[in-house]
Amino acid sequence: MRFDEPVLLYGAGREAISTRQFLRQIQPDLAVFVTADTGSAAIDGTAFIPPREIEQAIGERRFGTIVKSPGVSRYKPIFTHAAKAGIAVTSNLNLWGAAYRKNRTVIAISGTKGKSTTATLVHLMLVRSGLDAGLAGNVGLAPLDIADKHAITVFELSSYQTADMAFVPDIAAITNLYPEHVDWHGSVERYFDDKLHLVDREGSFAVALGSAAAGNGRVARAVRDHRRLVRELTPQEAITIEGAVAHSRLRGEHNLDNALLAAKIALAAGATMGGVLAGIAAFRPLPHRLEEHRIGTLTIVDDSISTTPEATKAALAAYPGRRIALVAGGHEREQDYGELAGLLAMRGVTVLVTLPVTGARLAEAARKAAPDLSVSQCPDLEAAIATLASIRDRFDTIILSPGAPSYNQFKNFEERGTRFVELCRTQFGTNLA
Repeated sequence: MRFDEPVLLYGAGREAISTRQFLRQIQPDLAVFVTADTGSAAIDGTAFIPPREIEQAIGERRFGTIVKSPGVSRYKPIFTHAAKAGIAVTSNLNLWGAAYRKNRTVIAISGTKGKSTTATLVHLMLVRSGLDAGLAGNVGLAPLDIADKHAITVFELSSYQTADMAFVPDIAAITNLYPEHVDWHGSVERYFDDKLHLVDREGSFAVALGSAAAGNGRVARAVRDHRRLVRELTPQEAITIEGAVAHSRLRGEHNLDNALLAAKIALAAGATMGGVLAGIAAFRPLPHRLEEHRIGTLTIVDDSISTTPEATKAALAAYPGRRIALVAGGHEREQDYGELAGLLAMRGVTVLVTLPVTGARLAEAARKAAPDLSVSQCPDLEAAIATLASIRDRFDTIILSPGAPSYNQFKNFEERGTRFVELCRTQFGTNLA
């Protein structure tokens, strides 16, 4: 692989840094530029081009390739302008495909929710089966950082990455499909199409579907030929896996679904049943995904990764029999909270505190669906936790499961989850374990 013209990195986060290191390795003298719509764009060995000057730089042909970071929408008009000028637009993932795809088994896992847990489980199952497997993508390393280190590469991919994925995996998996990321994709329909680009293409690769995806007509059409589907688990295999999950740290029906899907994928890739069970036993909850903490008798659950109403419903279902204080709301993505509001009382929610912007709609819907529910609209997370501290006797569990992204108040879900735990530590005690 060689570039005949300079390269522009559009975005300056983890993947951009990874791409810069890769370019330095393969072509040390290559000129590399960087730009970013917001935040810092300081990457060693690059020259900065302000975003307002990119259109002019395209016209002057200052670079021949743009490597776009996942968070930058491929539907920005500047990329249409680049295409008309004959400038290629690619990604860290597609560069990995061009450099390292050959002679490697690739497992690519996507879906609206559950993809990180499923990919992590698949990796654990393969490794515990004695296979040489690595994990990359949204979870783990950036694609180019994993390079050619493993015979099997498991990728956890967002819709941002599947949208223009240029190579075909050996096994593609979809966990489920719900509306999300409308701001990036421009519409729900385009989000669905971009997500399902992982499976909706020519090729002889295998496909594995989670239970929710298997019952989705749009997914079924995208699979095209159902002879692609990996074999289903036998009844005995499913029972054995359910037993292993019951004794593991995987909580909730949705995580059982993730484990069953992971087992199908891993077995199709050569794992043993012993390795599958050992992988389940070795699993530890990922940060900010139903991550539990304790303060005396109070359970604190950080589910900040939750960015859809469906994820919040799954979080509540994972804690039957509890008196729950739910903290929800965040960045607006035009999602429907009506069904979630109707489920709150039956899922054990006794207190709802909401955050801007979507919290206003959830609060209104909750007041109509459950008039006896205590509902408070708060301006920020600090006020929400302070409100809960004033009514401590009404709950035994606090769950942060926003059902919305964090961007209006935090830079990412990790920052939101960390702040939530810190505030709970301050308000409810100092012995958080």
